[in-house]
Amino acid sequence: MKQQLVERELTEEGPRRRGGPVSRRRSVTVNVAESPLAWLHAHGHLDARLFEAGEALRGDYERAQLGPNVTMRWDAVRIKGTADQGLNPSERAIAARTRFNGALAQAGRGLEDILWRVVCAGESLPVAEKNLAWPARSGKLVLRLALDRVADFYRL
Repeated sequence: MKQQLVERELTEEGPRRRGGPVSRRRSVTVNVAESPLAWLHAHGHLDARLFEAGEALRGDYERAQLGPNVTMRWDAVRIKGTADQGLNPSERAIAARTRFNGALAQAGRGLEDILWRVVCAGESLPVAEKNLAWPARSGKLVLRLALDRVADFYRL
């Protein structure tokens, strides 16, 4: 994964996201290309099984082409893998969508929001907690529970 390091000023709420010159206050270097899931795994908050489950879910999300498109895309998605050999691109997207929906169903009602926000949309846990109107620091526990169920779905 390519690093995209940015210097951000530290505030009481965390790193300031706006650009501009960094003042003489404390600052931190942030890799904005790193996914929240990879960050949680790298800092020991998720074990390898849960990280792999999240990556499998994100892979199916991307293979199913469920993300927003800015414009019409005529090219096929090229992702290396052997699970869908012999299928045309449309059939691979349908199979990935079926797996994605099955994984979310396995996670259960109320957990698909945190999965989608953190794993697929790339929101950080504090942002996801705020958008879901959850108490601070509750998202990590709920995300772990959801990823455990997703890992069971993918048989990891």
